[in-house]
Amino acid sequence: MGLFDFLGGGTPAEKAQRLKAKATQKYGDAATRQGALQSLAKLNSPDAVPVLMQRFTFAVDPQTTDADEKDSVFETICGLEKDAVKPVVEFLTRNDGASSWALKILDRVLPETEVIGIVVTELARLGAAYTRDPEKKEVLLHHLVGKSDERIGPVLVPFLHDMSDDVKMAALKTVASVKFEPAREAILTLLTGEDTGKRVQTACLTTLAETGFTVQGFREKVEARLTDAFTLDKSGVVKKRGA
Repeated sequence: MGLFDFLGGGTPAEKAQRLKAKATQKYGDAATRQGALQSLAKLNSPDAVPVLMQRFTFAVDPQTTDADEKDSVFETICGLEKDAVKPVVEFLTRNDGASSWALKILDRVLPETEVIGIVVTELARLGAAYTRDPEKKEVLLHHLVGKSDERIGPVLVPFLHDMSDDVKMAALKTVASVKFEPAREAILTLLTGEDTGKRVQTACLTTLAETGFTVQGFREKVEARLTDAFTLDKSGVVKKRGA
């Protein structure tokens, strides 16, 4: 008798919910969890996606089993193609964890410009407000590195004021990659702030060097923050020594 024989009737969403406990069982017999995941895949419905996405939020031993299960769930969700988009975006919005997996799925099933729109919208929603776990912001910001889209630059500036240094540094890296000049003053304010940590200061100097933004209006304060790895030329541009 298969697992489906125990599910009874109901909609795919109801069946998926009845499978949730087994599909998200971290300990115990792996075969039970894997059987539930296979049954969710057989539903072939976007209503199963919210439960399937939960598999990305925890790890099991051994690592090979964990990777195989996650890869299988990834392929199942991607197999739904654009039908997966709505539940995956809802998961991304409502959950702090597994953001990288959500973006990986969206990258597979959507054009880049649509994924950028989703990421920018979510970053704008999150803003620089305090979050217990800043990893989601970092993942979203890093996802935009090197992308070319006019929507990206404006959404980055608030994260230069985030409470998390890691988020600030992710925002600086993305600003450097898109060379969003209106962020110049915010970068200089962050660099010269009394409470800015050394590694964030270094990230600011790196961003200024990579973008070529001038330090106009902040020259003396920037000079006081220069480390041995950087110089400031006569035109007010930060340079990396040896570059």
